[in-house]
Amino acid sequence: MLETDDPRAGGMKTDRVTLRRRPQRAAYDESTIFAILDATSLCHVGFVLNGQPFVIPTSFGRAGRTIYLHGAAASRMLRELSTGVAVCVTVTVLDGLVLARSIFHHSVNYRSVVILGNATPCEGEEKLRGLKVVSEHIIPGRWAEVRGPNATELRATSLLKLEITEASAKIRHGPPIDDEEDYELGCWAGVLPFALVPQEPVPDPRLATGIDVPEYVRSFRARRR
Repeated sequence: MLETDDPRAGGMKTDRVTLRRRPQRAAYDESTIFAILDATSLCHVGFVLNGQPFVIPTSFGRAGRTIYLHGAAASRMLRELSTGVAVCVTVTVLDGLVLARSIFHHSVNYRSVVILGNATPCEGEEKLRGLKVVSEHIIPGRWAEVRGPNATELRATSLLKLEITEASAKIRHGPPIDDEEDYELGCWAGVLPFALVPQEPVPDPRLATGIDVPEYVRSFRARRR
């Protein structure tokens, strides 16, 4: 059952995704959840196959309230998810190390999302549109420049969609929180921030002469806010 007592809830909060520990770090509104999803293109997909849990890292794309997962048609993960089994998709953006005055209170600053649901296969035009979403989520502008998938490649590729209807975000930011008596200790404390920064593009050794780096590659910046 959806809960609506939380003012930050945006229709995605359920009992299953409600944070029990550190509930003050939770968010359930679309804007927060979507912003975290859009800050990365890597997720981890959890599912159970024959009683054995698996968690598989994979790229994804988001359009509105839908995320798309793609891979080889022979992928065990995608074959299993296409049957409608329960799936848990998680995303984490690491923002820094939190160095406290005691080992116990060391932590990390991060933004994370947990999505629960059931995935369904995409076919035909929907499959092609979804593959474009994944491509544009990873690096906008690439799809329009390169050759699209042919019939053989489409048959070799699976695409699943998962509606984002049951999800929560958890965020930790700010300085360390030490025990009051430890603030007088003579050791450094603070945050070591992290940032994902694109480096200078490296051309393919077989790149034809006279082809410049596209502007969308030059101007690309990691989508970490």
